[in-house]
Amino acid sequence: MGTSLKLEHQICFKHYVISKEIIRHYKPLLEPLGLTYTGYIAMLALWEEDEISVKRLSERLYLDSGTLTPLLKKLEKQGLLVRRRSTKDERVVDLFLTEDGKNLKRKAKHVPMKLIESIFPGAVDEAAVEAHVATLDQLMALLVQDRSLRD
Repeated sequence: MGTSLKLEHQICFKHYVISKEIIRHYKPLLEPLGLTYTGYIAMLALWEEDEISVKRLSERLYLDSGTLTPLLKKLEKQGLLVRRRSTKDERVVDLFLTEDGKNLKRKAKHVPMKLIESIFPGAVDEAAVEAHVATLDQLMALLVQDRSLRD
């Protein structure tokens, strides 16, 4: 791959397009659940780790508070979570799933496979999917490591 200033040579552009297209594939799967893509990833993190602080969720999702706060307010208004000041440190806001938030997990179980089927039409080649995921994991690890070295 050349290093010229051509659009097709830019790694960032390829990832930008891929990200937008994957989110576009998620949209019809998430709309019936009342979730946007960022709402979905927030709920995924909360289903893994309920009773999490906003700061910890921000770190897990790589979202700043300016992006995360309105999202959490929306999810709270939908009845999926509640925000409460920590009893140990009032500067900390903790997040708790409601029963509706917990029940949504069951309704969302089909989303990962439906997404894969929409990206890889026909017979899903699990080995190919796993190879793609492994490559993305390696790239993410490199970039996140680089980020932590700078911070």
